[in-house]
Amino acid sequence: MREIAVFSGNAHPELAREICLHLGVPLYPVRIQRFANDCLEVQLQANCRERDVFLIQPLVEPVQEHLVELLLMADAARGASAARVTAVMPYYAYARSDKKDEPRISIAGRLIADLLVAAGADRVLTMTLHSPQVHGFFSVPVDHLNALRELANHFRMQDLSNTVVVSPDLGYAKSAAAFARRLSLPVAAGSKERHADDKVTISAIIGDVTGKDVIVIDDEIARGTTLVELLDRLREQNAGTVRIACTHGLFADGALGKLAAEPDVVEVICTNTTPMPEHKRDDKLKVLSIAPAMGEAIRRIHNGESVSSLFDLP
Repeated sequence: MREIAVFSGNAHPELAREICLHLGVPLYPVRIQRFANDCLEVQLQANCRERDVFLIQPLVEPVQEHLVELLLMADAARGASAARVTAVMPYYAYARSDKKDEPRISIAGRLIADLLVAAGADRVLTMTLHSPQVHGFFSVPVDHLNALRELANHFRMQDLSNTVVVSPDLGYAKSAAAFARRLSLPVAAGSKERHADDKVTISAIIGDVTGKDVIVIDDEIARGTTLVELLDRLREQNAGTVRIACTHGLFADGALGKLAAEPDVVEVICTNTTPMPEHKRDDKLKVLSIAPAMGEAIRRIHNGESVSSLFDLP
């Protein structure tokens, strides 16, 4: 493992340290300074020459600041003669911008992918892209992980004899079905129509949820608008208790507090792909670590081993 060099920007140093602990390698320091004209400068403070460099930086708030840090780290590693530079982005925020659904708008998911490659990234490691087709925006190899194993392991210790897995929309139904298979549970899905970023309508739930406890599974929770709407439909069909699980817990605009205040919601589960500050936490929240999975993926990438086998059941 001596040839690995791991660096992190300011986005999520706690996760970077945990990944390095799993790998048994140091997290090398990065000097990031700001000039009087508000420009950033990055210096990787360890030797990169002919080393396998991994830059751990989820694109979290403030997204643009952390994106520029990542671009500058990639450029610095390339300029320091790194053998290979892998951008490790547990959360790729711009995956939401994946298509031109209105006139004269940018497709930022593709643009940011091009910028990362131009900056020097030879490979990308990410987790649970909001739109899986964003994988194809990159002109370099992409290892796209998911957290279904970690989320499923959390629920295996509970009584699931009268439980159904529910996807908030048909777009995530395939992943929800894969999650349900891990727990040998039936699956249902909401029929959702999005009118604006903060306004959605779920007209029906496809599948039987009457009298059943529910595990709602989604890729990310931002404002929680979709889940609030889904909870209304579940109550109309007399569902039982609700547990909410997601990979990326953004919880913007007090979303966690709103969901935790719902009487039928007994717990909210997310992973640590994004940092979770204390002011966003709640007693009903449990955060699972994806550091072992990310660390194992990095080890396999470095050794030229299969990463896809990480997804094998159970």
